This record gives sequence, structure tokens and C-alpha cells, in this order.
Amino acid sequence: MSKKAVVTGGTGGIGLETAVGLAAEGWDVTVVGRDAARGDAAVARIDASAGRAAGRFLAAELSSLARTRALGRRLAAEGPLDLLVNNAGGMWVTRWESPEGVEAGIALNHLSPYVLTEELLDALAAGAPSRIVNVTSSAVEAAQPVYDEMEPPGPYYGLAATGRAKLAHLVHTLDLAERMKPRGVSVFAADPGPADTANAAAMTIDILPPAMRPHWEMIRQAVSGPVPDAARSPLAAATDPALEGSTGVVLDSDGRPDDKLTAPITPELADAVRSWTAGLLATYAS
Repeated sequence: MSKKAVVTGGTGGIGLETAVGLAAEGWDVTVVGRDAARGDAAVARIDASAGRAAGRFLAAELSSLARTRALGRRLAAEGPLDLLVNNAGGMWVTRWESPEGVEAGIALNHLSPYVLTEELLDALAAGAPSRIVNVTSSAVEAAQPVYDEMEPPGPYYGLAATGRAKLAHLVHTLDLAERMKPRGVSVFAADPGPADTANAAAMTIDILPPAMRPHWEMIRQAVSGPVPDAARSPLAAATDPALEGSTGVVLDSDGRPDDKLTAPITPELADAVRSWTAGLLATYAS
């Protein structure tokens, strides 16, 4: 029987390449996205990669925590799950809000995968040994690590906002790894590195705080790697047999363990993130 995987943001970019790679290795893959036409095209690619009917598309607006929870409950009702890849996320030039009123970077890069994963923990435990892969980003290096309020004071800059949300989700990833170890669920973070995705193509210099703007051309050129190459890290986190028995590992863009992105996580920062996250969930996801 084929193993079952769910990949969010799986109708394009890194998520689609991850789903295609999984299908080529014999997995059945459910991809989650917003657009049905893109979903149909993604399933066609997945099926072609597998040489059989291996793909399925489910529509969901993952910026909405309520709709994310409903998706999780639907998937959980289907029984054991072998793999969850939380890939959906992004970075934006201008600030916008989720349907619940949460800044979109926080909703999509942290709270949404948090909520979806919580709904699927029993299904993943039933499929153990299983894995959770949270796609992270080197944007954490630009984070303002202040978690007193939903958003830090001052102007909105997309790189810093995304980095702050991804840093919070790294804290959650490490916590979840310890929590799920006794249940046979391994939890990894995967940094895909630079990739020429549609989201990256939409970026302008306005995502950068002023101090970083002299480096814009270098940064812009850095996000020009082939998208299939960027799936290497999530695929390694999902399938590499060398990771069996491991958990709480962050993989670099080559799929190798690297703790560089977790360096800012002190006990004090982790406590602040836990309190901040719990407050946001109690307010916006109850």
C-alpha cells in the first residue's frame, strides 16, 4: 500500500516540486491550494510523475484559521497519515490580513500550519513512523525577535515580518519534535534556499528595512535558483532514511543538518514565542 502525504501550497512552486518528487517515489499525495485550475494541473503532473493516479487536490484558504481547522478535521477523518509537509506561506510587499484579522505573514507562516498540524497529530501517530516537515526560510535572520504584541512597532517590511513568523514556527517545530517523539512522529524543518518562485518574482525593494536596501540587487539575484532544486531539502526531510530515528533537525538547502537558523532561539525567546502564540490562538482560532 502506498504511503499517504499531504503537501500544503502544493499547486505550484516548491510545494508542487515536492509533491511531484514524492509521487515519483511511490507516494499518494494530496496537494492543498486555493485555485481549482492550478490544482487540476498539479494533479496531472503528480500522476505523470508516478505513472498512475497518485494525486489529489483539496481546495482550502489557509490564511483562514477556521478553514484550516476544517481542512485538518476532514483529513483526520480519513485515517492514518504518513507525512505532512507544511509548505504554504509567503512574503509580501504590503501588509494584509487574514479573514480573522491576523497579519497574513503570521497567519500563513505560523498559525495556519500550527492549527493544521494539531488537527492531524492523531492521524500521524496512527501512521507512525511518520514525519512532519515544516518549510522554513533564511528570512529568520532578518527577524525582529520581539513577541510582546501581535506585530512589532514601526513600519511593515515583508522580509522582517516573514522572518519573525518563521522564527516563531521554528520554536514550535522544536517543541513539537519533543512532544511527538514518544508517539513515533518525527518533526523536521527544511530550508529550501533561494528559488525563483512566483512569490519571489513579486518582491520589490520595499520588503527590506532601510538598512538592508543597499544590498537589494544581491538579495534579488540570490532568489533565482531553480525551483526543483529548492525541493531537495523538503524531500530529504520527508524521505531520507538517514533521518530515521531523528527528530527536531533543521536541514539546509542541500538537505543536510544545519543549526544555523536556530541559533537565535534562547530559552527566553522560546518562552516569549510560546506565550505569544497561545495568546493569538486563544483570540483568533478559538
